[in-house]
Amino acid sequence: LAPEGPVRMRLLLTPQQLPDAVSYNVIGDLKGTERPEQVVIVSGHLDSWDLGTGAIDDGAGVAVSMQAANLMQQLHLRPKRTLRVIAWMNEENGTAGGKTYARENEKEIANHFAAMETDGGAGHPLGINFGSKPEARALLEPVARILQDSGAGILNFSEHAGADIDPLTKQGVPGFSPIQDNRTYFHYHHTAADTLDKIVPHELAENAAVVAVTAYALANLEQPLPR
Repeated sequence: LAPEGPVRMRLLLTPQQLPDAVSYNVIGDLKGTERPEQVVIVSGHLDSWDLGTGAIDDGAGVAVSMQAANLMQQLHLRPKRTLRVIAWMNEENGTAGGKTYARENEKEIANHFAAMETDGGAGHPLGINFGSKPEARALLEPVARILQDSGAGILNFSEHAGADIDPLTKQGVPGFSPIQDNRTYFHYHHTAADTLDKIVPHELAENAAVVAVTAYALANLEQPLPR
């Protein structure tokens, strides 16, 4: 419209900071068979931006993490380390859930073997981000070869794997996240359009499979990841 003359725009902005209230992380464990004290986290966050229902950000991540544990149960897989599913609270405006968990588990950081977060939507998975040290690639390449069959064989070193697990990775816990096709993610991210109809069930299932394969592999690695 600008070439046609002066343009006037009226914006109605409604953000407000409300008082803090008590909320909770939701945590469930699938106990390990040989090293139950060692934990592999799979996670997403419960809260959403207030304009939308938070389907891709991040109901999808919570669903994928829950389904990863469910798949192991359905397939009668028994991970050697404990698989811990976490639905984090308060990622969007402060990450209080992640910070509180890290603080309350500070004495158990050495037993946190790995932490994985899904917070990039629900698009087709392309691979795995890993954030321990670059030399961890050699340990993860067998996993990538398995994931390649579903088009998710990329291994990418990234120091930032997720906001909620960031307080853990800063203390040395190796961080992971699925690499997802996010070409349309920011069409809906933090808007009223982030609703369930944006979720493609088949792609959601693909993400759950990738997270399940990766988490099961991490839970059964014979040697520790470099920290």
